[in-house]
Amino acid sequence: MPASATKALRVAVLADSDTRWKWGALTASRVSPETPDDTDVRLDGYLLRGRATPTARQLREVGVDADSLREVTAVEFLRAMDEARDEESYDLLVLALVGGGVQAMLHGLARIWQDRADRPVVVTGYVGVVYEKLADGLLLRHGADLVLANSRQDADRFRAVYEGVGADASAVTEVALPFLGGAAYAGEPAGEGGGERPYTVVFAAQPSVPDSRRDRTYLLERLIRHARRHPEREVLLKLRSRPGEHTTHIEELPYQKLVQRADPPANFRLVYGHMGEVLDRTDLLVTVSSTAALESLHRRIPTVVLSDLGVREALGNHHFVGSGCLASWDQLDEGHRPAPDPEWVARQGVAADGGYETAFDEARGRIARLLARTGGLPPLAPYYTLVTAPGYLPGILARHHLAPDGTPLPGAPAADRAPGPVRQVVRRAARGAYRHGVQRVAPVIRRMGEL
Repeated sequence: MPASATKALRVAVLADSDTRWKWGALTASRVSPETPDDTDVRLDGYLLRGRATPTARQLREVGVDADSLREVTAVEFLRAMDEARDEESYDLLVLALVGGGVQAMLHGLARIWQDRADRPVVVTGYVGVVYEKLADGLLLRHGADLVLANSRQDADRFRAVYEGVGADASAVTEVALPFLGGAAYAGEPAGEGGGERPYTVVFAAQPSVPDSRRDRTYLLERLIRHARRHPEREVLLKLRSRPGEHTTHIEELPYQKLVQRADPPANFRLVYGHMGEVLDRTDLLVTVSSTAALESLHRRIPTVVLSDLGVREALGNHHFVGSGCLASWDQLDEGHRPAPDPEWVARQGVAADGGYETAFDEARGRIARLLARTGGLPPLAPYYTLVTAPGYLPGILARHHLAPDGTPLPGAPAADRAPGPVRQVVRRAARGAYRHGVQRVAPVIRRMGEL
């Protein structure tokens, strides 16, 4: 439905973790069409209930405000979208979910909107670097009006996958990561410790990379060794979540637990908070394959992607082949500073030399044209159907309590009223038990199996 000066531009974001909420909400603000000065823009956030539903602290740390924010099941969300009609209808919907979640919502939305031409424009994409399950994730996202690619390289790969299976590739739209920004790196403090602040090394940890205790212990030991070797520096271990919290990926071996067995020096610290604020004081960013590397490169901060554990698809650092950023801790300890390859950086949507503000123009223009389209929008048409994937699609939908035709399965969880205090306590206890199993019981069972 086209936005007008008398109607607010209404945007909804459905996310399943803190990082995807950040991506979805910031993407929505980047790609929303320009509106007249007297037109309000309203953002409603929906958090999909599951193992990674963000806590209040995680949401505060993301730092993105919404006009409303509530937790829902898949069925509850679809009901909300079905009831949002006329003046309450949304103009734009961003699905910030894993691939299976996107596919389930596309089929559920296709059912409830099958007779509506004034449905919202549906947008989806990826929260960061796409280094695994390329075909699987892309085909699960097919059917949205726009499938956002965070770089020129990703846009080319996405189109090749869709065209290779005979699917419509016109939805692929090149943009950039929505959370890039911040001041450009001003350079090292004078005399590395002689300035107003110490030279700061930041290791950006990842919840699931690497996944073994040996590898994670190795990285922690090397970071601590670097701190001891350079007592004049501040060495920070940047963590995504606190113990008991989950983010996009499951973390079975939190660094907080591993560091308890170490004896770090006084210049070593664990830090949380917004990545951009940490980068404000960073002189060297080190990671295995975190998207934080792209944020750092965007700001021209010296950036290292570690090769200590090999350059492997399982680690995701193979994505940085050709970047000029690969190096080992031994090289860093000796003072090596890699120089990023400008052509590689440009292909990744990292606009260190400018142009970032125009990176979303194409998406913004496409959405505006879709909203203004005479006769409304065509029905959603995902590539996966009971004809193309009869042995795969039903299972994907069933995980979200949907039947193959997108209708709720009998007994699907839904709430006609807000959960009472008993239900809230039970829900928190269930999440705590799950996280305890992931972070404590599962590693023990795994070690026993290796005996």
